[in-house]
Amino acid sequence: MSVDRVEEVREAEEAGVVAAGDAVEAQVATAGLTYYPIAPGVRLNVRSGPATSYPIVKVLPEGTRVPIFCQTPGTSVTGPYGTTNIWDNIADSQFVSDAYVRTGSDGYIAPRCD
Repeated sequence: MSVDRVEEVREAEEAGVVAAGDAVEAQVATAGLTYYPIAPGVRLNVRSGPATSYPIVKVLPEGTRVPIFCQTPGTSVTGPYGTTNIWDNIADSQFVSDAYVRTGSDGYIAPRCD
């Protein structure tokens, strides 16, 4: 599933066109993607690049799960899951600090972004 397709599914889900969970999980399983939960109780800023100096493009609501397409070093951030300079690419030009995503690892779990 391409980044564009994931965004289409997410937009449809947010618009109430598909039920949260079932349809998305089925498509994710088919694509081989894993979605990771953001820290409980957190509304997470999504930035256009891998640093806090980049503009916020949207805010993820509590309970969101995100795919990680690639990871890249950037600004060091301290969050619920430690301090890290790893940033997760969750869609085209959309990054979140790995310090707020429960990946089960302190290191890279996806390929480095180009």
